Amino acid sequence: MAWIEAPLIVFLVVVVPIWLILHYRSRRASTSPTEMVGGADGEVTELWQTARRMEERIRTLERILDADTPNWRGRI
Repeated sequence: MAWIEAPLIVFLVVVVPIWLILHYRSRRASTSPTEMVGGADGEVTELWQTARRMEERIRTLERILDADTPNWRGRI
């Protein structure tokens, strides 16, 4: 069993830390901060446009209800 302990210790002490450092360094390099901000900015823009469309639909619905049933606001 002693013949496997020495290589295992060398592997755990030397190879694994270097492997982890290189792995996370390459991960950080592949995901730049501008990509994350750009993606979030696109989502905010999309949400803003959706909110504007919903607002216009609500206005249209209120105009239809005002024409169809003039006192609908007081009934709620």
